[in-house]
Amino acid sequence: MPEFAWPWVVVLLPLPWLLRRWLRPAAPGQALHLPQPGVQLTTVAGTRARGIVSWLLVLAWLCLLAAAARPQSVGPPQAQQRSGRALMLAVDLSGSMRTDDMQLAGQSVSRFGAVEAIAGDFINRRGGDEMGLILFGSQAFLVTPLTYDLSAVRAQLQGAAVGLAGTETAIGDAIAVAVKRLSALPEQARVLVLLTDGVNNAGSIAPREAARAAKAAGVRIYTIGIGATQMRIPGFFGSQLVNPSADLDADMLTSIATQTGGRFFRATDSGELADAYRAIDALEPMPQHGPTLRPRHELFRWPLLAAIALLLMVIVPRRFGHAPERTA
Repeated sequence: MPEFAWPWVVVLLPLPWLLRRWLRPAAPGQALHLPQPGVQLTTVAGTRARGIVSWLLVLAWLCLLAAAARPQSVGPPQAQQRSGRALMLAVDLSGSMRTDDMQLAGQSVSRFGAVEAIAGDFINRRGGDEMGLILFGSQAFLVTPLTYDLSAVRAQLQGAAVGLAGTETAIGDAIAVAVKRLSALPEQARVLVLLTDGVNNAGSIAPREAARAAKAAGVRIYTIGIGATQMRIPGFFGSQLVNPSADLDADMLTSIATQTGGRFFRATDSGELADAYRAIDALEPMPQHGPTLRPRHELFRWPLLAAIALLLMVIVPRRFGHAPERTA
């Protein structure tokens, strides 16, 4: 049986009768279409037609009220996955994330290109978590607040661009922004996944100081250091091998993760990056059962369409029908 979301709409039922009672009738001199002397309408047919019109209007008003009351069909209970976990992603957008030292599907891609593809898959698998997104460079910005709408988080990550937040790296500020958002949620497992390819060289908060605040707030931090250890670049005397990740502060990232009860992952290629996200999935498992939810489907369209059809049955004959016969 359908249910009504706004059953109080029934109080409007007598509204047309009240309006008709309260509105003053037009004065005799202001009435329109006054019958001319010597002209009489066929009264029987007219009375019958007015009765039909009245019933059509009554039915139309009832259908409008039924539509306004928002009828809904309620489905059977369905178990929903709600982990109670709030998971924040912090992704580095500093200038070095443009470095093309990663391989994805046999093609060379930038570090951010690999993160965009692999982190997007990680987001898809976290259904049931509240997730948010922080992008940081010289400054840290909360781009997506904590939400169950994972498609919004993924869309914001895919729409980001390297250098959007500056060319330097403010790791401490990114942690502080995440802790501020996560600590506001009472009694929940709070997780931050921080990905960077460099060393903290910007911002107003030192990473280790921010890590102490995260530990006090019960936020576990998983850190991922991304970037290859070898890259061949062209030179004046031919190509040479360099370490494009020489600036990565692995010791600092390890310390942050250990201090907060998380773990540090080193991702030198896209395969290791995917392994890191899979490991975080295993360390933060999803529950098998959650609260139940009864899906609701709106049905207001049907009584609304019925009301429109009834009103058309009243209006169309008057608009396009033949005038009633007159007898002298």
